[in-house]
Amino acid sequence: MKSPITGREMPVKKRKEKFEFRKETFEITYHYYLDEASGDQFTDDHLSEINTNQLYNEYRSKYGIPYPDEIIALREKYGLSANKMSEVLGFGINVYRAYEAGEVPSASNGKFLQQIKKTEFFLSVLESSSQFTAEELEKIHKKIETAINGWRKSEEVYESFLCGNKMPNEYTGYRIPSLDKIANMILYFAQKVQPYKTKLNKLLFYADFLHFRDTVYSISGATYKAIQMGPVPKNFGALFDYAIERKFVDIELIQFEDFVGERFVPVAGVEFNKDLFEDSELLVLEIVARKFADTTVKEIVNISHNEAGWKDNIGGFSPITYKYSFDLIEM
Repeated sequence: MKSPITGREMPVKKRKEKFEFRKETFEITYHYYLDEASGDQFTDDHLSEINTNQLYNEYRSKYGIPYPDEIIALREKYGLSANKMSEVLGFGINVYRAYEAGEVPSASNGKFLQQIKKTEFFLSVLESSSQFTAEELEKIHKKIETAINGWRKSEEVYESFLCGNKMPNEYTGYRIPSLDKIANMILYFAQKVQPYKTKLNKLLFYADFLHFRDTVYSISGATYKAIQMGPVPKNFGALFDYAIERKFVDIELIQFEDFVGERFVPVAGVEFNKDLFEDSELLVLEIVARKFADTTVKEIVNISHNEAGWKDNIGGFSPITYKYSFDLIEM
């Protein structure tokens, strides 16, 4: 952003600052542009969104209020349209759509949304509603029954095992972990870069953390930890096996002087599913692939060792909070 005073480009600065939201105070990493000549500070729509989303997520975290991903997934679980879901819950279509788009529900509405995750409770709400005729209720019941019976229960358990906590939080980048997205990210980098395993781990890390830095949401919902070779997704070996077993990618064994390297290559005929991703996510994947296309494994490991998220967590057992994305050096 150019300074309205001098016309010069202004650097983005960050500082810890407390802000009030719904009569409560939360600390965020405040982003702003600094006019170094005058000392004046400015924001634009993008930085304002980063600041606001941080504030919203702190509030959600404190009160256990569902994130947009959760609200959408809940509706899809019951096989209902946004209009029908709003009628069942009694929120009004505009209010409900705003929740799916990112508006923060009140603490009471948030608690209510958490409760309807239980099918029995949701059905009791449906039965007590005066919005529907007996015929309409029967149709909705059949739709819900069909949706729940078709719900990928075994896949969901497997996803929880591989990805860890299914609840969005600061360690998932406030996203529900998605195996489909992770597998497609692995495929994307296999198509663009054909990385070795160690490099692939870093590409995933930088993609998720860069997107969080720019939007306050990760791409995949993966949890990362710090190991000697840099940051890696939790259960990365099992995640890679999943992508291989589902025929997203294959492994090429490359013989070196004293070891064998595993290079990820795309399976012929398999297409990257871009429909799973938002435009901002696709852009970040492209940026990361281009930046590290010619980077060697050793180089990208050393690069990742410069990041505070790795330095502060190596040797420990805690996952890396996505809040470290605001300290990224190499992106």
